[in-house]
Amino acid sequence: MTHAALATLLAHPAIWHGDDCAPEPAALPSGYAALDAALPGRGWPQGALTEMIVEREGIGEIRLTLPALVRVQADGHDVVWIAPPHRPYAPALAAAGLDLARFYVVRCADPKEALWAYEQALRAPECGAAFVWHGVRDERLLRRLQVAAREGRTWGVLWRRPGQAGGALAAPLRLGLAATEGAGTLAVRVLKRRGAELPHPVIVDVAKDAARDVPRPPGIDGTRESPREADTLPLRRAPATEKESHP
Repeated sequence: MTHAALATLLAHPAIWHGDDCAPEPAALPSGYAALDAALPGRGWPQGALTEMIVEREGIGEIRLTLPALVRVQADGHDVVWIAPPHRPYAPALAAAGLDLARFYVVRCADPKEALWAYEQALRAPECGAAFVWHGVRDERLLRRLQVAAREGRTWGVLWRRPGQAGGALAAPLRLGLAATEGAGTLAVRVLKRRGAELPHPVIVDVAKDAARDVPRPPGIDGTRESPREADTLPLRRAPATEKESHP
């Protein structure tokens, strides 16, 4: 084969180069150009798990996901959060563009219920994005959740709270999130992806709306003490009678 013929072959879009991101058949744009450039498929992987390891809470980790969640709902799908550590502040989420009628928060009595509810959400055809806050380390369970995300074609996020070690082998994408010295910016380190290693973190300005470049309302990543703050959110509880179906 001549050099010219080889160059033509390697230029084909179906050929993956080891120093680049592997192709992703279905990706959801994050809304942040710099982050998309570092993600396989130029966006969050649909039909797969993404593991998010947070250095500390309230640094903008939820804002990082909001543009994609708005897009999920615009495509006609629901958003489900399983066992979030703090009660979501509904007015701020609505101001950010989320349709609260298609946003569900599931409260669980114990970690096993949370995993059961998460698997059901990942498999549900009407669910486009499912988040869970959990310290699960069992690779057998994680592989099962990855299969559920793939079969349901759902963007699944496994959030690791501060002090919870990551390292889920089943998740094709793993990110570490940390605060930066700049106000409103987040350092996103790609710890695992399908493709070459990324040595430097991606700096994302989560204080501004990705689409309109205007400041987002306060309270999205924070907590509030008022017991009424979730009154406008559709709340669900994992059915205790189905514990035998837990993974």
